[in-house]
Amino acid sequence: MNNLCLDIGWQSINKHGEQLCGDHIDIVHQDENSTIMVLADGLGSGVKANILSTLTAKIISTMMAEGLGIEDCVTTIAATLPVCSVRGVAYSTFTIIRIVNNEEAEIIQYDNPMVMLLRDGVHQEIPVTELTIGGKTAYHSRIALRENDIMLTVSDGAIHAGVGLSLNFGWDRKEIITYMEPLCHVGFTAKTLATILLDECSKLYGGKPGDDTSVCAIRVRKREPMNLIIGPPANRNDCSRMMSLFFSKEGKHIVCGGTTSSIAAEYLNRKLVPNLEYPDPDIPPTAVIDGVDLVTEGVITINRVLSYAKDYLADNESYGIWSLKKDGASQIARLLFEEATDINFFVGRAVNPAHQNQDLPIDFNIKMRLVDELATHLKGMGKTIKVSYF
Repeated sequence: MNNLCLDIGWQSINKHGEQLCGDHIDIVHQDENSTIMVLADGLGSGVKANILSTLTAKIISTMMAEGLGIEDCVTTIAATLPVCSVRGVAYSTFTIIRIVNNEEAEIIQYDNPMVMLLRDGVHQEIPVTELTIGGKTAYHSRIALRENDIMLTVSDGAIHAGVGLSLNFGWDRKEIITYMEPLCHVGFTAKTLATILLDECSKLYGGKPGDDTSVCAIRVRKREPMNLIIGPPANRNDCSRMMSLFFSKEGKHIVCGGTTSSIAAEYLNRKLVPNLEYPDPDIPPTAVIDGVDLVTEGVITINRVLSYAKDYLADNESYGIWSLKKDGASQIARLLFEEATDINFFVGRAVNPAHQNQDLPIDFNIKMRLVDELATHLKGMGKTIKVSYF
């Protein structure tokens, strides 16, 4: 088993004036060693396109996850999709990327812009073989992947961006490649790469997209474990055991909470040095313990991280805040969202007397609820999560 994993991020914008997107992206894990991504672009726009693309993506991803071949998938799609009464056809273009063991990709493309592979910051053209399935021409590829490879797949709304507005003939594939190549070395997450590209498409459309536009980025990276501890254990006698398990884990260590920080400092026999700077007046300051990567306050800080996580999975509009600020919540967000692939939470069940104040809008279960919700959102980002309670 290699030490690689996939970072997958995607985002879409609707055609101006439409409430539903005519593109649909599905990510399915066939098993622990195989991941399938399908980007489908329904014919036209609005409700019809949304139905066509959703059915196409769901049918393909489900059938391929069950081990059926692409021929069977296309035949099923042709027999399933409703026929448009205006155009007399019923289909959705699609791109399928199946990645095995994080080191080999099988790509099938039908009428969508061709997948872009960025390796070492330079575009590599992917060799293709033509397939004729049910009278339709598709393209098949199989390539070996390397660490730091980035694959970008887009709907045709991306290459049509700016037509008749900022650009005469749209933003073609070569221009997209030229725009994205310099960003490969920065270390952006797949979600951020997709957001940057989609934002540029929106700007070229003048904020009024002439077509549904979707971007999916897949980045091959090394696994990066991360560990976060919050709250003392319910039984005070378990402090040493909890800290021992926490600090024995590989990867960076984040300690959250005043009491938890004191216990960690005592366990490590190191000083707890508070930081008197307030980068964000609403977030308590951080502290320093030699041997710990980050020390922050608990509930207030994690609650802000949770709000960033919710936004990250939606429009990612808060990226400009947490990616630059130095408060504890922003630092945790960068570590968990951008660096970590495998996250271990250590959650103490001890009741904080401060949380029993009836004037505070929180209860003694606040830590557990926050961590559970944050863990759910981190799983939505593709992270591997383990939560241990003490």
